[in-house]
Amino acid sequence: MPVDRLVKLYAGLVLYGVTDALMIRADLGLDPWDVFHQGLSRHTGISIGTVSILVGAAVLLLWWPMRQRPGLGTVSNVVLVGASIDVTCAVVPHVEALGARVPLLLCGVLFNGVATGLYIAARFGPGPRDGLMTGLHRRTGRSLRLIRTGVELTVLAAGFLLGGGVGVGTVLYALAIGPLAQFFLRVFGGSSGGSHTRAGTSAAPVPRERAVADTI
Repeated sequence: MPVDRLVKLYAGLVLYGVTDALMIRADLGLDPWDVFHQGLSRHTGISIGTVSILVGAAVLLLWWPMRQRPGLGTVSNVVLVGASIDVTCAVVPHVEALGARVPLLLCGVLFNGVATGLYIAARFGPGPRDGLMTGLHRRTGRSLRLIRTGVELTVLAAGFLLGGGVGVGTVLYALAIGPLAQFFLRVFGGSSGGSHTRAGTSAAPVPRERAVADTI
């Protein structure tokens, strides 16, 4: 396990949680999974980071019937992203002024793209949620875009009904994260075919659509 890949993995995971928290504090709309996490948090009284960890663990259980194999990055993801969300939310206060919330949102989306590029370039396995989507893609034969859209629309609708934050940030994230992830994947050395490695296996080229899908 080269040190540079481990640094990319853990820097990416921590930064991903930090940027999630910045978007939470901006209160202008979250990505679909965090809308769901926030909705559950509001109904259970559990912190959103802890909810993220619990949901990630539950999703990981769904890998078993699909014969998905988690990597080091998958297991680390479950804990580190949620923990980073809670720590950052404890440090960054609530803000009311729109002039402060908009920069928080923009920084959150931009550096979420940085975090995604780092995490994918490390090649230690997909996050639990995206592993679910790629597993469904392989088992059903449906396109990855269709599977991802269906899953994210489902969790977005569920989160909205639970009171999670949907807004302009949700739309901005949906439009920006793909191009940002692809750009920073190239920056951090993941442009050679979008290679992707699970723990204990050798690297093998995969389509870029798959590589970008193997995010958080």
